[in-house]
Amino acid sequence: MTNSVADIGEASCILAIGTNTTQAHPVLALNVKRAAAKGAKLIVANPKEIVLCEHADIFLQHKPGTDVALLMGMMKVIVDENLQNDSFINERTENFEEFKESLKKFTLDYVEEITGVPGENAAEAARMYAAAGTASILYAMGITQHTHGTDNVLAIANLAMLTGNIGKPGTGVNPLRGQNNVQGACDMGGLPNVYPGYQRVDNPDAKAKFEKAWGVKLDDKIGLTHTVVFDKALEGEIKALYMVGENPVLSEADAGHTRKAMEKMDFIVVQDIFLTESAKFADVVLPGASFAEKDGTVTNTERRVQRTYKAIEPVGDAKPDWWITSQLAKRMGGKGFDYNSPEDIFEELSSLTPSYGGISYERIKEQGLQWPCPDSGHPGTPILHSEKFPSASGKGKFVPLEYRESDELPDDEYPLILTTDRSLFHYHTSTMTRKVEGLNRLNSEELLNINPADAEKYGISDGDMVQAVSRRGEVNVKAKVTDICPPGVVSMTFHFAESPTNELTNAAIDPVAKIPETKVCAIKVQKVG
Repeated sequence: MTNSVADIGEASCILAIGTNTTQAHPVLALNVKRAAAKGAKLIVANPKEIVLCEHADIFLQHKPGTDVALLMGMMKVIVDENLQNDSFINERTENFEEFKESLKKFTLDYVEEITGVPGENAAEAARMYAAAGTASILYAMGITQHTHGTDNVLAIANLAMLTGNIGKPGTGVNPLRGQNNVQGACDMGGLPNVYPGYQRVDNPDAKAKFEKAWGVKLDDKIGLTHTVVFDKALEGEIKALYMVGENPVLSEADAGHTRKAMEKMDFIVVQDIFLTESAKFADVVLPGASFAEKDGTVTNTERRVQRTYKAIEPVGDAKPDWWITSQLAKRMGGKGFDYNSPEDIFEELSSLTPSYGGISYERIKEQGLQWPCPDSGHPGTPILHSEKFPSASGKGKFVPLEYRESDELPDDEYPLILTTDRSLFHYHTSTMTRKVEGLNRLNSEELLNINPADAEKYGISDGDMVQAVSRRGEVNVKAKVTDICPPGVVSMTFHFAESPTNELTNAAIDPVAKIPETKVCAIKVQKVG
Protein backbone atom coordinates (compact mmCIF):
# COMPACT_ATOMS: atom_id res chain seq x y z
CA MET A 1 0.00 0.00 0.00
CA THR A 2 1.23 3.51 -0.71
CA ASN A 3 -0.73 4.66 2.35
CA SER A 4 -1.70 3.17 5.72
CA VAL A 5 -4.79 1.19 6.69
CA ALA A 6 -5.85 3.87 9.17
CA ASP A 7 -5.40 6.44 6.41
CA ILE A 8 -8.41 4.97 4.59
CA GLY A 9 -10.56 6.76 7.14
CA GLU A 10 -9.17 10.11 5.92
CA ALA A 11 -10.43 9.62 2.37
CA SER A 12 -13.33 11.62 0.99
CA CYS A 13 -13.89 8.90 -1.59
CA ILE A 14 -12.92 5.23 -1.75
CA LEU A 15 -12.86 3.16 -4.93
CA ALA A 16 -12.83 -0.55 -4.08
CA ILE A 17 -12.23 -2.50 -7.29
CA GLY A 18 -11.54 -6.22 -7.61
CA THR A 19 -11.68 -6.74 -3.85
CA ASN A 20 -14.29 -8.51 -1.75
CA THR A 21 -13.01 -6.63 1.26
CA THR A 22 -15.47 -7.74 3.93
CA GLN A 23 -14.71 -11.41 3.17
CA ALA A 24 -10.97 -11.36 2.49
CA HIS A 25 -9.88 -8.43 4.71
CA PRO A 26 -12.64 -8.05 7.32
CA VAL A 27 -10.65 -5.94 9.79
CA LEU A 28 -9.53 -3.51 7.11
CA ALA A 29 -13.12 -3.42 5.81
CA LEU A 30 -14.16 -1.83 9.11
CA ASN A 31 -12.12 1.23 8.13
CA VAL A 32 -14.00 1.40 4.83
CA LYS A 33 -17.39 1.09 6.49
CA ARG A 34 -16.51 3.68 9.13
CA ALA A 35 -15.34 6.11 6.45
CA ALA A 36 -18.60 5.63 4.54
CA ALA A 37 -20.59 6.14 7.74
CA LYS A 38 -18.75 9.44 8.29
CA GLY A 39 -19.69 10.65 4.82
CA ALA A 40 -16.96 9.37 2.50
CA LYS A 41 -18.27 8.39 -0.93
CA LEU A 42 -17.82 4.71 -1.70
CA ILE A 43 -17.59 3.28 -5.22
CA VAL A 44 -17.57 -0.51 -5.52
CA ALA A 45 -16.55 -2.09 -8.84
CA ASN A 46 -16.95 -5.87 -8.83
CA PRO A 47 -18.50 -8.57 -11.02
CA LYS A 48 -20.44 -9.75 -7.94
CA GLU A 49 -22.82 -7.83 -5.71
CA ILE A 50 -20.67 -8.19 -2.62
CA VAL A 51 -21.55 -7.21 0.96
CA LEU A 52 -19.61 -3.95 0.65
CA CYS A 53 -22.22 -2.81 -1.88
CA GLU A 54 -24.61 -2.27 1.04
CA HIS A 55 -22.47 0.74 1.99
CA ALA A 56 -21.75 1.99 -1.54
CA ASP A 57 -22.94 5.17 -3.22
CA ILE A 58 -22.27 3.61 -6.65
CA PHE A 59 -21.98 -0.04 -7.63
CA LEU A 60 -20.32 -0.78 -10.97
CA GLN A 61 -21.02 -4.43 -11.81
CA HIS A 62 -18.63 -4.96 -14.68
CA LYS A 63 -18.01 -8.22 -16.51
CA PRO A 64 -15.01 -10.21 -15.23
CA GLY A 65 -11.81 -9.18 -17.01
CA THR A 66 -13.00 -5.76 -18.25
CA ASP A 67 -11.30 -3.59 -15.63
CA VAL A 68 -9.06 -1.72 -18.08
CA ALA A 69 -12.02 -0.67 -20.22
CA LEU A 70 -13.94 0.54 -17.16
CA LEU A 71 -11.03 2.52 -15.72
CA MET A 72 -9.99 4.02 -19.06
CA GLY A 73 -13.59 5.06 -19.68
CA MET A 74 -13.71 6.77 -16.30
CA MET A 75 -10.45 8.59 -17.06
CA LYS A 76 -11.76 9.74 -20.43
CA VAL A 77 -14.72 11.36 -18.66
CA ILE A 78 -12.34 13.07 -16.24
CA VAL A 79 -10.21 14.46 -19.07
CA ASP A 80 -13.16 15.39 -21.32
CA GLU A 81 -14.77 17.31 -18.47
CA ASN A 82 -11.47 18.90 -17.38
CA LEU A 83 -11.60 17.34 -13.91
CA GLN A 84 -7.95 16.23 -13.86
CA ASN A 85 -5.36 17.73 -11.50
CA ASP A 86 -3.26 19.78 -13.93
CA SER A 87 -0.75 20.99 -11.37
CA PHE A 88 0.05 17.45 -10.22
CA ILE A 89 0.26 16.23 -13.81
CA ASN A 90 2.62 19.04 -14.83
CA GLU A 91 4.86 18.87 -11.76
CA ARG A 92 4.91 15.20 -10.85
CA THR A 93 4.30 13.15 -14.02
CA GLU A 94 5.43 12.55 -17.59
CA ASN A 95 4.03 11.04 -20.79
CA PHE A 96 0.58 12.55 -20.21
CA GLU A 97 -0.10 13.57 -23.81
CA GLU A 98 0.56 10.08 -25.14
CA PHE A 99 -1.68 8.66 -22.44
CA LYS A 100 -4.40 11.19 -23.21
CA GLU A 101 -4.36 10.11 -26.85
CA SER A 102 -4.96 6.49 -25.80
CA LEU A 103 -8.20 7.48 -24.07
CA LYS A 104 -9.96 8.52 -27.27
CA LYS A 105 -11.51 5.17 -28.13
CA PHE A 106 -12.94 4.64 -24.63
CA THR A 107 -16.25 6.38 -25.19
CA LEU A 108 -19.07 5.62 -22.78
CA ASP A 109 -20.84 3.59 -25.46
CA TYR A 110 -17.70 1.53 -26.07
CA VAL A 111 -17.16 1.03 -22.34
CA GLU A 112 -20.76 -0.01 -21.78
CA GLU A 113 -20.57 -2.53 -24.63
CA ILE A 114 -17.44 -4.16 -23.17
CA THR A 115 -18.13 -3.96 -19.44
CA GLY A 116 -21.91 -4.13 -19.24
CA VAL A 117 -21.87 -1.07 -16.95
CA PRO A 118 -24.29 1.68 -18.04
CA GLY A 119 -22.16 4.51 -19.41
CA GLU A 120 -23.73 7.15 -17.21
CA ASN A 121 -22.96 5.09 -14.10
CA ALA A 122 -19.29 4.94 -15.08
CA ALA A 123 -19.33 8.69 -15.72
CA GLU A 124 -20.95 9.39 -12.35
CA ALA A 125 -18.27 7.32 -10.61
CA ALA A 126 -15.53 9.19 -12.49
CA ARG A 127 -16.93 12.56 -11.42
CA MET A 128 -17.32 11.41 -7.82
CA TYR A 129 -13.72 10.16 -7.63
CA ALA A 130 -12.23 13.22 -9.36
CA ALA A 131 -14.16 15.73 -7.24
CA ALA A 132 -13.36 14.15 -3.89
CA GLY A 133 -10.12 15.99 -3.10
CA THR A 134 -8.76 12.93 -1.31
CA ALA A 135 -9.57 9.56 -2.87
CA SER A 136 -8.17 6.13 -2.04
CA ILE A 137 -8.13 3.09 -4.34
CA LEU A 138 -8.27 -0.40 -2.84
CA TYR A 139 -7.73 -3.48 -4.96
CA ALA A 140 -6.91 -7.16 -4.54
CA MET A 141 -6.69 -10.41 -6.51
CA GLY A 142 -9.68 -9.44 -8.65
CA ILE A 143 -7.35 -6.97 -10.34
CA THR A 144 -4.12 -8.95 -10.52
CA GLN A 145 -5.16 -12.53 -11.38
CA HIS A 146 -5.68 -11.90 -15.09
CA THR A 147 -3.62 -12.28 -18.25
CA HIS A 148 -3.72 -8.48 -18.33
CA GLY A 149 -3.29 -8.01 -14.58
CA THR A 150 -0.30 -5.71 -15.08
CA ASP A 151 -2.43 -3.47 -17.32
CA ASN A 152 -5.12 -3.41 -14.64
CA VAL A 153 -2.64 -2.16 -12.04
CA LEU A 154 -1.21 0.41 -14.46
CA ALA A 155 -4.73 1.70 -15.14
CA ILE A 156 -5.25 2.19 -11.40
CA ALA A 157 -1.95 4.05 -11.13
CA ASN A 158 -2.92 6.23 -14.09
CA LEU A 159 -6.22 7.13 -12.40
CA ALA A 160 -4.52 8.09 -9.14
CA MET A 161 -1.96 10.28 -10.93
CA LEU A 162 -4.57 11.85 -13.20
CA THR A 163 -6.38 13.25 -10.17
CA GLY A 164 -3.36 13.84 -7.93
CA ASN A 165 -4.52 11.22 -5.45
CA ILE A 166 -1.10 9.95 -4.49
CA GLY A 167 1.49 10.98 -1.91
CA LYS A 168 -0.84 12.59 0.64
CA PRO A 169 -3.20 11.47 3.43
CA GLY A 170 -6.48 9.90 2.42
CA THR A 171 -5.30 8.91 -1.06
CA GLY A 172 -3.15 6.24 -2.63
CA VAL A 173 -2.93 3.06 -4.63
CA ASN A 174 -3.51 0.39 -2.02
CA PRO A 175 -3.24 -3.31 -2.92
CA LEU A 176 -4.66 -5.64 -0.29
CA ARG A 177 -2.45 -8.70 -0.04
CA GLY A 178 -3.98 -12.14 -0.53
CA GLN A 179 -2.25 -13.94 2.35
CA ASN A 180 -0.59 -13.21 5.66
CA ASN A 181 2.96 -11.87 5.21
CA VAL A 182 2.92 -11.94 1.39
CA GLN A 183 4.37 -8.44 1.60
CA GLY A 184 7.12 -9.68 3.89
CA ALA A 185 7.93 -12.65 1.68
CA CYS A 186 8.35 -10.36 -1.32
CA ASP A 187 10.44 -7.92 0.73
CA MET A 188 12.76 -10.79 1.69
CA GLY A 189 13.46 -11.68 -1.93
CA GLY A 190 10.84 -14.37 -2.34
CA LEU A 191 10.62 -13.53 -6.04
CA PRO A 192 12.76 -14.94 -8.87
CA ASN A 193 14.19 -11.62 -10.05
CA VAL A 194 15.27 -9.85 -6.85
CA TYR A 195 17.34 -10.08 -3.70
CA PRO A 196 15.86 -8.73 -0.45
CA GLY A 197 14.56 -5.19 -0.76
CA TYR A 198 13.76 -5.60 -4.49
CA GLN A 199 17.41 -5.33 -5.50
CA ARG A 200 17.52 -6.98 -8.91
CA VAL A 201 19.61 -10.10 -9.44
CA ASP A 202 20.68 -8.81 -12.87
CA ASN A 203 21.98 -5.54 -11.41
CA PRO A 204 25.80 -5.90 -11.24
CA ASP A 205 26.09 -3.64 -8.18
CA ALA A 206 23.45 -5.56 -6.23
CA LYS A 207 25.02 -8.86 -7.26
CA ALA A 208 28.46 -7.73 -6.13
CA LYS A 209 27.09 -6.52 -2.79
CA PHE A 210 25.44 -9.83 -1.95
CA GLU A 211 28.41 -11.87 -3.21
CA LYS A 212 30.67 -9.97 -0.84
CA ALA A 213 28.27 -10.34 2.10
CA TRP A 214 27.58 -14.03 1.55
CA GLY A 215 31.00 -15.10 0.30
CA VAL A 216 29.67 -16.96 -2.75
CA LYS A 217 29.34 -16.43 -6.48
CA LEU A 218 25.76 -15.64 -7.54
CA ASP A 219 23.94 -16.19 -10.80
CA ASP A 220 22.61 -13.06 -12.50
CA LYS A 221 19.93 -14.97 -14.43
CA ILE A 222 16.33 -14.31 -13.46
CA GLY A 223 14.70 -17.44 -12.05
CA LEU A 224 11.33 -19.06 -12.64
CA THR A 225 7.98 -18.07 -11.17
CA HIS A 226 6.03 -20.82 -9.44
CA THR A 227 3.60 -21.13 -12.37
CA VAL A 228 6.49 -21.87 -14.73
CA VAL A 229 8.14 -24.29 -12.29
CA PHE A 230 5.40 -26.86 -12.84
CA ASP A 231 5.62 -26.49 -16.61
CA LYS A 232 9.36 -27.17 -16.45
CA ALA A 233 8.78 -30.17 -14.19
CA LEU A 234 6.47 -31.73 -16.77
CA GLU A 235 9.09 -31.06 -19.43
CA GLY A 236 11.66 -32.88 -17.28
CA GLU A 237 13.83 -29.82 -16.62
CA ILE A 238 13.01 -29.59 -12.91
CA LYS A 239 13.31 -32.84 -11.00
CA ALA A 240 13.16 -31.79 -7.34
CA LEU A 241 11.07 -29.36 -5.31
CA TYR A 242 11.41 -27.95 -1.80
CA MET A 243 8.07 -26.46 -0.77
CA VAL A 244 7.50 -24.46 2.43
CA GLY A 245 3.99 -23.50 3.56
CA GLU A 246 2.41 -23.83 0.12
CA ASN A 247 -0.41 -26.06 -1.11
CA PRO A 248 -0.45 -25.79 -4.93
CA VAL A 249 -2.58 -28.89 -5.43
CA LEU A 250 -5.50 -26.70 -4.30
CA SER A 251 -4.24 -23.15 -4.92
CA GLU A 252 -2.63 -23.38 -8.37
CA ALA A 253 -4.65 -22.63 -11.50
CA ASP A 254 -5.30 -25.75 -13.57
CA ALA A 255 -4.51 -27.88 -10.55
CA GLY A 256 -4.61 -31.09 -12.58
CA HIS A 257 -1.56 -29.85 -14.46
CA THR A 258 0.16 -29.16 -11.13
CA ARG A 259 -0.67 -32.61 -9.83
CA LYS A 260 0.80 -34.27 -12.93
CA ALA A 261 3.96 -32.19 -12.55
CA MET A 262 4.38 -33.21 -8.91
CA GLU A 263 3.84 -36.86 -9.79
CA LYS A 264 6.63 -36.64 -12.37
CA MET A 265 9.24 -35.09 -10.08
CA ASP A 266 11.95 -37.36 -8.69
CA PHE A 267 12.04 -35.85 -5.20
CA ILE A 268 9.75 -33.52 -3.23
CA VAL A 269 10.29 -32.09 0.25
CA VAL A 270 7.35 -30.41 1.99
CA GLN A 271 7.79 -28.31 5.12
CA ASP A 272 4.47 -27.46 6.77
CA ILE A 273 2.44 -27.57 9.96
CA PHE A 274 -0.18 -30.03 8.63
CA LEU A 275 -0.17 -32.85 6.10
CA THR A 276 -1.68 -30.86 3.25
CA GLU A 277 -3.04 -32.20 -0.02
CA SER A 278 0.31 -31.30 -1.60
CA ALA A 279 2.32 -32.90 1.22
CA LYS A 280 0.84 -36.26 0.25
CA PHE A 281 3.06 -36.10 -2.86
CA ALA A 282 6.19 -35.59 -0.77
CA ASP A 283 9.06 -38.02 -0.29
CA VAL A 284 10.00 -36.21 2.92
CA VAL A 285 7.78 -34.07 5.18
CA LEU A 286 9.48 -31.71 7.62
CA PRO A 287 7.31 -30.47 10.52
CA GLY A 288 7.39 -26.68 10.72
CA ALA A 289 6.31 -24.64 13.71
CA SER A 290 3.15 -22.53 13.68
CA PHE A 291 3.07 -18.77 14.25
CA ALA A 292 2.41 -19.34 17.96
CA GLU A 293 5.48 -21.53 18.35
CA LYS A 294 8.20 -19.24 17.05
CA ASP A 295 9.63 -15.73 17.24
CA GLY A 296 10.11 -13.55 14.18
CA THR A 297 8.65 -10.74 12.15
CA VAL A 298 5.89 -10.25 9.61
CA THR A 299 5.29 -7.36 7.23
CA ASN A 300 1.67 -6.53 6.58
CA THR A 301 -0.11 -4.99 3.62
CA GLU A 302 0.69 -1.42 4.71
CA ARG A 303 4.45 -2.23 4.74
CA ARG A 304 4.50 -2.36 8.55
CA VAL A 305 7.23 -4.63 9.95
CA GLN A 306 6.03 -6.17 13.22
CA ARG A 307 7.39 -8.57 15.84
CA THR A 308 5.77 -11.91 16.55
CA TYR A 309 6.40 -13.68 19.84
CA LYS A 310 6.47 -17.37 20.73
CA ALA A 311 3.53 -18.27 22.97
CA ILE A 312 4.31 -21.98 23.42
CA GLU A 313 7.15 -24.34 22.64
CA PRO A 314 6.88 -26.21 19.31
CA VAL A 315 4.76 -29.32 19.61
CA GLY A 316 6.33 -32.74 18.97
CA ASP A 317 9.21 -32.69 16.47
CA ALA A 318 8.22 -29.33 14.97
CA LYS A 319 10.96 -26.75 14.46
CA PRO A 320 10.95 -23.11 13.28
CA ASP A 321 11.26 -22.79 9.51
CA TRP A 322 14.46 -20.71 9.70
CA TRP A 323 16.14 -23.45 11.78
CA ILE A 324 15.11 -26.26 9.42
CA THR A 325 16.30 -24.38 6.33
CA SER A 326 19.60 -23.43 7.99
CA GLN A 327 20.22 -27.02 9.05
CA LEU A 328 19.54 -28.30 5.54
CA ALA A 329 21.92 -25.73 4.07
CA LYS A 330 24.71 -26.54 6.52
CA ARG A 331 24.37 -30.28 5.99
CA MET A 332 24.60 -29.72 2.23
CA GLY A 333 27.88 -27.85 2.74
CA GLY A 334 26.53 -24.31 2.76
CA LYS A 335 28.48 -21.58 4.55
CA GLY A 336 27.08 -18.60 6.43
CA PHE A 337 24.08 -20.35 7.97
CA ASP A 338 25.29 -20.30 11.57
CA TYR A 339 22.36 -18.29 12.88
CA ASN A 340 21.36 -18.65 16.53
CA SER A 341 18.02 -16.85 16.30
CA PRO A 342 15.69 -15.11 13.85
CA GLU A 343 17.07 -11.83 15.17
CA ASP A 344 20.49 -12.77 13.75
CA ILE A 345 18.88 -13.21 10.35
CA PHE A 346 17.01 -9.92 10.64
CA GLU A 347 20.21 -8.04 11.51
CA GLU A 348 21.83 -9.40 8.34
CA LEU A 349 18.76 -8.41 6.34
CA SER A 350 18.82 -4.84 7.69
CA SER A 351 22.49 -4.47 6.83
CA LEU A 352 21.87 -5.43 3.18
CA THR A 353 18.44 -3.92 2.53
CA PRO A 354 18.24 -0.11 2.40
CA SER A 355 14.49 0.07 3.00
CA TYR A 356 14.91 -1.98 6.20
CA GLY A 357 18.18 -0.33 7.25
CA GLY A 358 16.76 1.45 10.30
CA ILE A 359 14.54 -1.37 11.53
CA SER A 360 15.68 -3.56 14.42
CA TYR A 361 14.03 -5.95 16.87
CA GLU A 362 14.50 -3.35 19.58
CA ARG A 363 12.71 -0.63 17.63
CA ILE A 364 9.71 -2.82 16.77
CA LYS A 365 9.34 -4.76 20.00
CA GLU A 366 6.05 -3.01 20.81
CA GLN A 367 4.97 -1.20 17.65
CA GLY A 368 6.00 -1.83 14.08
CA LEU A 369 7.63 0.50 11.55
CA GLN A 370 6.66 1.05 7.93
CA TRP A 371 9.40 0.81 5.36
CA PRO A 372 11.27 2.55 3.85
CA CYS A 373 13.08 3.21 7.10
CA PRO A 374 16.70 3.76 6.01
CA ASP A 375 18.41 4.51 9.34
CA SER A 376 17.98 4.14 13.08
CA GLY A 377 16.72 7.70 13.49
CA HIS A 378 14.09 7.45 10.77
CA PRO A 379 10.44 7.26 11.92
CA GLY A 380 9.30 5.04 9.05
CA THR A 381 7.22 6.06 6.03
CA PRO A 382 3.43 5.97 6.37
CA ILE A 383 2.90 7.49 2.90
CA LEU A 384 4.95 6.73 -0.22
CA HIS A 385 5.71 9.11 -3.13
CA SER A 386 4.94 12.30 -1.18
CA GLU A 387 7.68 14.22 -3.01
CA LYS A 388 8.88 12.05 -5.89
CA PHE A 389 8.47 8.65 -7.50
CA PRO A 390 11.21 5.97 -7.56
CA SER A 391 12.15 6.56 -11.20
CA ALA A 392 15.20 8.08 -12.85
CA SER A 393 13.35 11.36 -13.36
CA GLY A 394 11.53 11.25 -10.03
CA LYS A 395 8.25 11.51 -11.93
CA GLY A 396 5.37 9.11 -12.36
CA LYS A 397 4.92 7.88 -15.92
CA PHE A 398 1.48 7.64 -17.49
CA VAL A 399 1.13 4.43 -19.51
CA PRO A 400 -1.18 4.29 -22.56
CA LEU A 401 -3.33 1.16 -22.47
CA GLU A 402 -5.48 -0.92 -24.76
CA TYR A 403 -8.33 -3.18 -23.69
CA ARG A 404 -7.40 -6.86 -24.14
CA GLU A 405 -9.87 -9.66 -23.72
CA SER A 406 -9.34 -12.43 -21.21
CA ASP A 407 -7.62 -15.53 -22.53
CA GLU A 408 -10.76 -17.67 -22.38
CA LEU A 409 -14.29 -16.35 -22.96
CA PRO A 410 -17.64 -18.16 -23.04
CA ASP A 411 -18.77 -19.97 -26.19
CA ASP A 412 -21.52 -22.38 -27.16
CA GLU A 413 -19.82 -25.33 -25.43
CA TYR A 414 -18.76 -23.47 -22.28
CA PRO A 415 -21.30 -20.64 -21.96
CA LEU A 416 -20.59 -19.37 -18.42
CA ILE A 417 -17.74 -17.36 -16.87
CA LEU A 418 -16.38 -18.76 -13.61
CA THR A 419 -14.69 -16.29 -11.26
CA THR A 420 -13.15 -17.22 -7.93
CA ASP A 421 -13.73 -15.61 -4.56
CA ARG A 422 -13.04 -16.12 -0.85
CA SER A 423 -15.11 -16.94 2.21
CA LEU A 424 -15.04 -14.98 5.44
CA PHE A 425 -14.76 -18.24 7.37
CA HIS A 426 -11.87 -19.99 5.63
CA TYR A 427 -8.34 -19.00 4.72
CA HIS A 428 -6.76 -19.81 1.36
CA THR A 429 -6.65 -23.62 0.94
CA SER A 430 -8.10 -24.13 4.45
CA THR A 431 -4.98 -25.93 5.67
CA MET A 432 -5.67 -24.45 9.11
CA THR A 433 -9.28 -23.26 9.11
CA ARG A 434 -10.83 -26.59 8.10
CA LYS A 435 -9.37 -27.94 11.36
CA VAL A 436 -11.63 -25.59 13.37
CA GLU A 437 -15.02 -27.07 14.26
CA GLY A 438 -16.76 -23.72 14.66
CA LEU A 439 -15.63 -22.45 11.25
CA ASN A 440 -16.77 -25.67 9.60
CA ARG A 441 -20.20 -25.18 11.12
CA LEU A 442 -20.36 -21.72 9.60
CA ASN A 443 -19.09 -22.83 6.18
CA SER A 444 -18.84 -26.57 5.64
CA GLU A 445 -18.82 -27.04 1.87
CA GLU A 446 -18.13 -25.41 -1.47
CA LEU A 447 -21.01 -23.65 -3.19
CA LEU A 448 -21.38 -22.57 -6.80
CA ASN A 449 -23.19 -19.23 -6.89
CA ILE A 450 -25.45 -19.10 -9.94
CA ASN A 451 -27.97 -16.48 -11.06
CA PRO A 452 -31.66 -17.51 -11.01
CA ALA A 453 -31.96 -16.97 -14.76
CA ASP A 454 -29.07 -19.36 -15.45
CA ALA A 455 -30.36 -21.85 -12.89
CA GLU A 456 -33.74 -21.93 -14.60
CA LYS A 457 -32.10 -22.27 -18.01
CA TYR A 458 -30.12 -25.34 -16.92
CA GLY A 459 -32.82 -26.89 -14.73
CA ILE A 460 -30.98 -26.30 -11.48
CA SER A 461 -32.63 -25.68 -8.11
CA ASP A 462 -31.05 -24.27 -4.97
CA GLY A 463 -29.14 -27.05 -3.17
CA ASP A 464 -28.83 -29.33 -6.21
CA MET A 465 -25.52 -31.08 -6.80
CA VAL A 466 -24.11 -29.95 -10.12
CA GLN A 467 -21.06 -30.72 -12.19
CA ALA A 468 -18.96 -27.74 -13.27
CA VAL A 469 -16.81 -28.55 -16.29
CA SER A 470 -14.05 -26.56 -18.00
CA ARG A 471 -11.53 -27.47 -20.69
CA ARG A 472 -9.20 -28.65 -17.92
CA GLY A 473 -11.32 -30.60 -15.48
CA GLU A 474 -14.59 -31.13 -13.70
CA VAL A 475 -15.82 -30.63 -10.15
CA ASN A 476 -18.99 -31.69 -8.33
CA VAL A 477 -20.40 -28.93 -6.13
CA LYS A 478 -23.65 -27.81 -4.54
CA ALA A 479 -25.51 -24.98 -6.32
CA LYS A 480 -26.58 -21.82 -4.55
CA VAL A 481 -29.14 -19.89 -6.59
CA THR A 482 -28.53 -16.20 -5.92
CA ASP A 483 -28.62 -12.88 -7.72
CA ILE A 484 -25.25 -11.73 -6.34
CA CYS A 485 -23.84 -13.02 -9.64
CA PRO A 486 -25.23 -11.53 -12.86
CA PRO A 487 -26.54 -13.81 -15.61
CA GLY A 488 -23.67 -15.55 -17.37
CA VAL A 489 -21.33 -15.43 -14.36
CA VAL A 490 -20.87 -18.04 -11.62
CA SER A 491 -18.48 -17.99 -8.69
CA MET A 492 -16.79 -20.38 -6.28
CA THR A 493 -14.18 -20.12 -3.54
CA PHE A 494 -11.18 -22.48 -3.53
CA HIS A 495 -11.17 -23.54 0.12
CA PHE A 496 -12.51 -27.10 -0.18
CA ALA A 497 -10.52 -30.16 -1.25
CA GLU A 498 -13.78 -32.04 -1.81
CA SER A 499 -14.67 -29.58 -4.60
CA PRO A 500 -11.27 -28.35 -5.83
CA THR A 501 -12.21 -25.26 -7.82
CA ASN A 502 -8.77 -24.83 -9.35
CA GLU A 503 -9.23 -28.04 -11.31
CA LEU A 504 -11.28 -25.73 -13.55
CA THR A 505 -9.34 -22.46 -13.67
CA ASN A 506 -7.09 -21.25 -16.47
CA ALA A 507 -3.31 -21.22 -16.04
CA ALA A 508 -2.76 -18.71 -18.86
CA ILE A 509 -0.45 -16.05 -17.43
CA ASP A 510 0.15 -12.34 -17.56
CA PRO A 511 3.26 -11.90 -19.76
CA VAL A 512 4.87 -9.46 -17.32
CA ALA A 513 3.89 -10.59 -13.81
CA LYS A 514 3.44 -14.29 -14.75
CA ILE A 515 0.23 -14.43 -12.70
CA PRO A 516 -2.37 -16.98 -13.84
CA GLU A 517 -5.85 -15.91 -14.89
CA THR A 518 -7.79 -17.57 -12.08
CA LYS A 519 -10.49 -14.88 -12.16
CA VAL A 520 -11.86 -15.72 -15.63
CA CYS A 521 -12.46 -19.08 -17.25
CA ALA A 522 -15.23 -20.58 -19.36
CA ILE A 523 -17.27 -23.45 -17.93
CA LYS A 524 -20.54 -25.33 -18.35
CA VAL A 525 -22.77 -26.49 -15.53
CA GLN A 526 -25.10 -29.46 -15.50
CA LYS A 527 -27.21 -31.06 -12.80
CA VAL A 528 -25.69 -34.28 -11.47
CA GLY A 529 -27.88 -37.27 -12.38
